Amino acid sequence: MTALPATSEAGARVPMGASLRPLLRLVIPALLVVGAYAFMGPEQFVNAMTRGAIYALIALGYTMVYGIIELINFAHGDMFMMGAFVSLTFLGQILGLTGSITEIAKLAPLLVAAFFISMIVMGAVGVTIERLAYKPLRAAPRLAPLITAIGVSFILQNIVMLKYGPYQTNSPKIFPSVDIVIGTAKIPALSLFIIVVAVVMMIALQLFIGRTRLGRAMRSTAADRDAAQLMGVNINRTIAITFLIGAALAGAAGVVNGLQYGVSRFDDGFQAGLKAFTAAVLGGIGNTVGAALGGFIIGFIEVGATVMGFSRWGPAIVFGTLVIVLVFRPSGLLGQQLGERA
Repeated sequence: MTALPATSEAGARVPMGASLRPLLRLVIPALLVVGAYAFMGPEQFVNAMTRGAIYALIALGYTMVYGIIELINFAHGDMFMMGAFVSLTFLGQILGLTGSITEIAKLAPLLVAAFFISMIVMGAVGVTIERLAYKPLRAAPRLAPLITAIGVSFILQNIVMLKYGPYQTNSPKIFPSVDIVIGTAKIPALSLFIIVVAVVMMIALQLFIGRTRLGRAMRSTAADRDAAQLMGVNINRTIAITFLIGAALAGAAGVVNGLQYGVSRFDDGFQAGLKAFTAAVLGGIGNTVGAALGGFIIGFIEVGATVMGFSRWGPAIVFGTLVIVLVFRPSGLLGQQLGERA
């Protein structure tokens, strides 16, 4: 005896598969997370989450800018790099800090100040770049702003190299080296701090985009710029705010990267930016949730490759995964295939 199709209260037939989709969307990611935890162990699992959190913060800027003006801002990775140098300049050269600070009463204000200064400075840099380099080219062919973005990337790299040289610069690791013991595993408190900071910023961004007037303006501009302008949206201000928020998040990523690794270099933005852009494409370019998801996926792929002894093949595995996903889903994991905007 064959089963009858599921029906709604109104009597309309609903495919059985459709009723299972919401459940599968929860169960499948949960199983993947549990599997990754069992395979990697708690220490490497947290390491993957930490890397993914940094990539996710950078990827958000890529996807926001593309969603608004359909520009792949290749200079965005270098804003992450500059954010790390702003933080180390403030903590190391201005305040003269060299080691960890164990007193929370002293550590907390320093962390808040480092994040605030780096995010403000990089937000201002992002708006300045948009006004000087990208705004005059909005009506130009798409190749022109793309080449301009590459040029801006080299300009930012050379500015930092002239100031700090072509070598690694030490960043003060003011966060104490404290481990949280879970069974036989030791989890660095700094890793948990980075994950919490990244998740809080992602949630705040989602609330801003979804529930504020400026967020609605950003969404309407991304959907149809001309229609949004006719409805009274200030397009120039909206685009500037998008660059400000994206660059500020890159600055925050630079701060946590300096705390985590303790060194910064003028070309750090290239590799990190490339992986973050890959994360944005993997998750669905233009989708902020997809960009965050893509960042964490790349973090797990890299650490998973290291656990399996294929650390040198990590980048190849990352980009191979991207190719496979795009073959079967060209718009990315959470992207939606839309028509070409005028």
